[in-house]
Amino acid sequence: MAPSIPRVATVAPGIAPVAAPRGAPAGNPLKPEERASLAQRIAKLDELDYFQVLMLPTTTSPAEIKKAFYRESRAFHPDRFFHLADLALKEQTGELYKRITEAYYVLRDDQKRRQYLADVSGPDRAKKLRFTEASESEAKQAVKREQEEQIGIHPKGRQFYQTAMKEYDAQHWSTAERALKTALTYEPQNARYKERLAEVQKKIWEEEKKDGGQFKIK
Repeated sequence: MAPSIPRVATVAPGIAPVAAPRGAPAGNPLKPEERASLAQRIAKLDELDYFQVLMLPTTTSPAEIKKAFYRESRAFHPDRFFHLADLALKEQTGELYKRITEAYYVLRDDQKRRQYLADVSGPDRAKKLRFTEASESEAKQAVKREQEEQIGIHPKGRQFYQTAMKEYDAQHWSTAERALKTALTYEPQNARYKERLAEVQKKIWEEEKKDGGQFKIK
């Protein structure tokens, strides 16, 4: 039987999640408490392992890792901090975003995650916090692939999906449904397309129910 790997502490002392500003206009600074929390997290960054960077326990599942990555990458995307006058803080926030991306690149891979957990559970933890194979270019490619998986990899599929989303926002449910069905002919296994189609069909069903009609999925 292989020796069990001890759990690694996943909550860094004194670090609390910080909610990044949403849609803040240019010139609107962070609140003092948000700025302090962000600065503290950045200051501790080089002491955190990837689980701590994503605010996760070491026993987390792949689905939870993916969910945490989306949460943290949205919160700390550089575009959300364009309004900061403090250039040094903007730069440091960009470094935090890169580390979040790097953490996801490693932890989403079962083999890399097991190796990394073994490394940071050992006596050389401080030297193993950064996974040497996760170069910045590889991490960027990983995020690009993940984004493509979400919006589609076929040009026509993406085109019809984008059309569907415009119709969705305008609450033109039938038109959105047709566009999504067309998108799925190019990418029949795309989970995002299927999820959106189910949402649209639910909207159609709800409207037809109000009108006394009967909804049928074509």
